[in-house]
Amino acid sequence: MRLNKVHIQNYRSVEDSEEFSIGDVTCLVGKNEAGKTAILNALHQLRPYGEEEKEYDKVIDYPRRFRAEYRQRHGGKEAVVCESQWSLTESEIAKIKATLGEGVYTGGTVTISKSYGSKHTSWLLPINDKAILDNMLKQHRFDVVEAGPLKDVSTTAVAAKVLSELPSPTDKQKALLEELKRFPANSGLSKARDILDATTPRFKLFSHFDRMSGEVQVEKILADRDNGRLSRSDAIFLQFLEYAGTDLEDISAAERYEELKSECEAASNRLTDQIFEYWSQNTALEVEVDVSPGRPGDAPPFNTGTVIRSRVKNTNHRASVPFSERSAGFIWFFSFLVEFTQIKNEDGNVIILLDEPGLTLHGKAQRDLLRYIYEQLKPHHQVLFTTHSPFLIPSEDLAAVRVVEDVIKTLPNGRLEVLGTKVRSDALATDRDTLFPLQGALGYDIAQSLFIGEHTLLVEGPSDILFLKAASQALKKLDRVSLDPRWVICPSGGIDKLQPFVSLFGGNGLHVAALSDFGPTDRRKVEQILSSNILNAGHFFTTSDFVENEHSDIEDFFGEKIYVDIVNAAYGSLLKPKLKTADFSEVEPKSERIVKMVEGVFRLRPSWPDFDHFTPASWFFENPNQALKLMEESPDSLDRFERLFGALNDLL
Repeated sequence: MRLNKVHIQNYRSVEDSEEFSIGDVTCLVGKNEAGKTAILNALHQLRPYGEEEKEYDKVIDYPRRFRAEYRQRHGGKEAVVCESQWSLTESEIAKIKATLGEGVYTGGTVTISKSYGSKHTSWLLPINDKAILDNMLKQHRFDVVEAGPLKDVSTTAVAAKVLSELPSPTDKQKALLEELKRFPANSGLSKARDILDATTPRFKLFSHFDRMSGEVQVEKILADRDNGRLSRSDAIFLQFLEYAGTDLEDISAAERYEELKSECEAASNRLTDQIFEYWSQNTALEVEVDVSPGRPGDAPPFNTGTVIRSRVKNTNHRASVPFSERSAGFIWFFSFLVEFTQIKNEDGNVIILLDEPGLTLHGKAQRDLLRYIYEQLKPHHQVLFTTHSPFLIPSEDLAAVRVVEDVIKTLPNGRLEVLGTKVRSDALATDRDTLFPLQGALGYDIAQSLFIGEHTLLVEGPSDILFLKAASQALKKLDRVSLDPRWVICPSGGIDKLQPFVSLFGGNGLHVAALSDFGPTDRRKVEQILSSNILNAGHFFTTSDFVENEHSDIEDFFGEKIYVDIVNAAYGSLLKPKLKTADFSEVEPKSERIVKMVEGVFRLRPSWPDFDHFTPASWFFENPNQALKLMEESPDSLDRFERLFGALNDLL
């Protein structure tokens, strides 16, 4: 079966998570203490993998602030903790039909839930028990008389009870009773549950991640394995050997040096090829497996017997070090891949729950981990994992993201109402701190995709992009110099952010130029940029290089009259009366920057909307014919843009 939906209630901080959907991969994002771990723990205890089923602990797990009201809140019944909905596979439906007959499966989902006070789950099945009984009556060829005692019976369990109480049952009635007794609890529904239970996944939770031992003493680890004392780190080492295509017995059984060397080299090569497909931090590494007798000077138990060591060789530095001396992030990632490759190859009926994986990893390594989850785990298992790292958020699969938030509302009287942990797919409903990892993930992807051209022109903001593109189109229609299409225009956020932008992305081998506004406080910033050599010589321009003003913005390329016409056209009927250049006389203090004067007039007109730079730029870009007509009225504006585009094109 496949898990579709989950609803957690009455568990620690989760008073009511609300129902949320589960996909092939589901990423639970939220702040620390939001309740992400509680969600995974409640789900794990529903159907734990490889562990004895146990009750939810009412003393520890039930929300403390409601503990005294337990009976009243739940009507004297036990509180439900976890409710899940599952869909059947085609093979499961076929097995139900083959065992219980046609018309038994009614369609829909299976609901599995678990409450306090019981270690067992409750099932609601889309199974028609009356249809099971009818099929059995047909199979045993009951006539009207024999079927008479079961006339008003609608369940198989009641049918078994009725038949067992008949004073003189017929042979067919006896045969039906014997068949019903072979069902668990004499119930066809219980039989259907047993069929589905065998194929329904269980939950394997990883709330802490063990690290592999770097070396083992063969005789000791064999004894520990046989006596059930094997540590998790040593168990991962055995998985490591299996991952490498060998095991302790194969290595121990090697009688010749060449045979042993061949076994170790084959394991080393296989490990290197597989591990470093998902470790992009350092591609100059090789994993080595080494077998040697223990040396007297080594620490026990590695001073006797046969010792198997894993080592990592750096081919750049031509040196190898013990596995245990690599970085914490590498050890974690290596151990994770080894362990999960074995899980991937085990029983397919496992849903993997990962609580905050990859915390010790660099952001790029976290991306590698995410890629591993999607490429290696997802094809075999459903995966749920929690994170607050932007690098572990699947930005290309945001439908997989569920936002986890501990919701507290402020009531009109000022008191706080605690609603507990909520899980939502609607990210817009959460606070900014909760959204921070999502914003970080999207910002990272956007930043990586901004620089999509070999030649990048940095400008202050989106309005500059629109004005430059529209002006270039107008000049092209007039057969004058326009901006070469090889330039990709990107917003940098202003002169203050120009240097960090170039520092971050200049190393990508890109050709970068910049155009900046120039205000009264910008002279020192410009001098710092020019002296820092972050841009090639002649690749930094200010708007004042192309207009007559000492201080200017992109809007000053148009001149007062044309820009006022653009503003009036953009705001339309919202400006009553229309903006006029004569209005600038009312503005104090005076500025030679047109946009500052327009802002001043808008502030003096309370009935006008707030002014923003983007609205005029958007209108100018979206109305190319009117834009061209306005520019033709101002030869100076055409000349200014043409000089700018010519200077930029000369840099190519």
